[in-house]
Amino acid sequence: MDDTDGIRTGDRGAETDDTREPYAADDPAGRTHGSAQRPAHQVVAPLLAVDLPMETAQLYSEENWRQARHNAKTLVKRPDLRVVLIALGRGERMDKHRAPAPISIHTLDGRLRLRVGARAVDLPAGHVLVLEPDAPHDVEAVEESVFLLTIAWPAPY
Repeated sequence: MDDTDGIRTGDRGAETDDTREPYAADDPAGRTHGSAQRPAHQVVAPLLAVDLPMETAQLYSEENWRQARHNAKTLVKRPDLRVVLIALGRGERMDKHRAPAPISIHTLDGRLRLRVGARAVDLPAGHVLVLEPDAPHDVEAVEESVFLLTIAWPAPY
């Protein structure tokens, strides 16, 4: 995984690359790989508490944010659940993509605009949007924004 822990950038905007499959065979048990910017951290545990203000401050302090105005960190990574904290600068985009499982997008700070098919949906702080699997959508930060992306795959039982 790259320095952004779930965001891959192109010429314009950002695209998550950590959401395609529920679990990769080369993932260390319950931990991220870490990077030059961020040490490995626990993403699976019987009880996993997350300090969102601290994690958000960390995203804003990293080089990727300073250079590209977007950053992300996987907070939970289980075979059936992924939770990713994402920061996007004003005007930054995640181009049109699809998630292979149901997702929720919860804006913590700022204002997002999503295009879901032909429909535009404004998502201000404190609002949540839920999408079915394979719904084509893009995400734009109308204001500098932080949001939680949650992906829920069917349990592998």
